[in-house]
Amino acid sequence: MDLKPEDIHLSVLLDETMSFLQPRSGGLYVDGTMGMGGHSSAILKISSPDGKLIAFDWDGAAIEQGRKRLLEYDGRYTIVRRNFAELAAGLEECGVSSIDGLLIDIGVSSLQLDQGERGFTFRKDEPLDMRMDNRREITAADIVNKCSEEELADILYYYGDEKQARPMATAIVEARKEALIETSGRLADVLYMAVPKRFHPTKIHVATKAFQALRIAVNRELENLADIIDDAVPFLAEGARFCVISFHSLEDRIVKRKFKENKQLKVLTAKPVTAGKAEIDRNPRARSAKLRVAEKRIGRE
Repeated sequence: MDLKPEDIHLSVLLDETMSFLQPRSGGLYVDGTMGMGGHSSAILKISSPDGKLIAFDWDGAAIEQGRKRLLEYDGRYTIVRRNFAELAAGLEECGVSSIDGLLIDIGVSSLQLDQGERGFTFRKDEPLDMRMDNRREITAADIVNKCSEEELADILYYYGDEKQARPMATAIVEARKEALIETSGRLADVLYMAVPKRFHPTKIHVATKAFQALRIAVNRELENLADIIDDAVPFLAEGARFCVISFHSLEDRIVKRKFKENKQLKVLTAKPVTAGKAEIDRNPRARSAKLRVAEKRIGRE
């Protein structure tokens, strides 16, 4: 069955984000994480008839699907296959020096989780890849099979807030002595057996945080997030809004700190905006989403 992008992806905090971003006709906006095109299409719709969009994504499969969703806005958008951390280079390639708003939606998409067959999830037995951009060299399998026990424990603890990081790392090292861990299913089994049942979480699979940590490490997500907040500000026009949706406490802390530190930004969200019950019921992945917004103020002390 040929599913439409909107059938397999629900954009998180869509209304709240558009309310802050305030797209308008004649404006130029950037979606730093186009994904399946949900936020991008909303920006183009609200900024009709002649608002423009530059959409970044480094996932070729997501670009292919997202492009389909934007067809009705042909001529008003440009797609750049780069990570959002490469915003400066991408905008310079497009001949752009100023934008009227920027949105970044951090995290793995429904396409990657459900259809990517790249090892993002343990619900299926897939090659242990986890690269959002298949042009990158390092995969999750490389990390799992080559990192030392100490390095693995650090990744699981610091990127996944995994309290069982040490026994998990030990189990991974022991298991790979028998055979390389090359699929998501085998890794999930190793992690499941590594943790005593009394320490298994009640609402999520015991491997959930470990998989999240590996994905973050493979794609350098925290480093990329810190880079974009520093690099994007010079491109923001006066009054431009900078919206970031994160799904991990480490990501949210980076956004909060970076927004506060930058003297050209006025923080508009004292606390992060979160999804309401209706959205969470419709899309359980929204439960951990946090939106923070800042506005560019020229000459602000």
